[in-house]
This record gives sequence, C-alpha cells and structure tokens, in this order.
Amino acid sequence: MASAPRGQRSGSTGPGRPQQRRTRTASRPSTAPTSPVEPDSSTPAAWMRGLRVTRRAMILGLVVVVLALSYGGSLQIYLGQQHDLAVAEQQIRDRTAQVADLEAELDRWNDPDYVRAQARARLGWVMPGETGYRVVGADGQPIGGGVTLESERGLAQGDRAPVWWDRMLGSIETADAPARKVTRR
Repeated sequence: MASAPRGQRSGSTGPGRPQQRRTRTASRPSTAPTSPVEPDSSTPAAWMRGLRVTRRAMILGLVVVVLALSYGGSLQIYLGQQHDLAVAEQQIRDRTAQVADLEAELDRWNDPDYVRAQARARLGWVMPGETGYRVVGADGQPIGGGVTLESERGLAQGDRAPVWWDRMLGSIETADAPARKVTRR
C-alpha cells in the first residue's frame, strides 16, 4: 500500500475531484452516555477536566516564575540600598544640626558676658568687690548648685595612703573636668 501525499487521505477521491468533508449532523445520535445528574463542578475530577494546560502555558508559567525570582532578588537589593541611603541622609542631617549647635555654643563662649555667667554658675566665682556666700549643711557639704571639687581616688588593696602631691594632682584633674569625677588607678 502506497502512502498518500500529505494532506490527502488514503481513501480520497483523487486529484481532480474535490474532497467531501464529513460533518456531524444533528440527526446523528450521540455515542456519549448521558446521565440524568450533572457532575458537580467542585469535585476535583470535574475541575481537572476543565483545566487544560498546554506546553506553551507551562513554558510561559516557568518563564514568569524565573523572571519573578530574578527581579525579586534585584528588587530586594534595591529596597535595601534605598533604606541604607535614607539612613545615611538622616545621619548627615543629624550631624549637621549637631555641628551647628556646637558652633553656636563656641560663639557663645567668645562672648565675655557668657563666660562670666558660666564662671559664676559653675565655679561659684564672684566679681571683685562682691562677697560670695556658700551655704553649708549639717554634714559639711554645700547646699544648692555649684560644682564641688573633690578628688575621689580609691585605693586598691595594698596601696599606700595618698600624700599631699597625690591629693593636689587629684584636685587639678577634678578642676580640669568638673562635670565628671576623675579616678586614677
């Protein structure tokens, strides 16, 4: 049996005759069994019958997943960099404001009236001709504001008692940094 050329059936009518097309007519009975009850569309079998996945759809889905993964990583890196940039810009603004505050304080220290006011408040100094008073409590400590110059130097076990030059050095260190207590070991 010779094979027919492509596009022609083996039982065709020949090259000169037009092919008759078979069509299904309504008078022809259906061979599919009919059931009196329609299948429920919520059952998995009915759902799977309605879902037809072609190769083209699977490839398209795979391409979409690969693109989502590649862009997702890039997007995560981009958003992280944007956050880091925003944090750095905020730090720059904070530091700029801090520098401006320090420059303003430095300008205040150039004013002699401010220096006098700070000397009175922090160190308890008085102007020539004025009489300064300090109120002392029952325990011998000054009452109220002001800075007390104390040298709290603790002795480690086995150390000797401080001599006068150690106390003087502690007093100088305390006068240099009155806001914090200096301890030397």
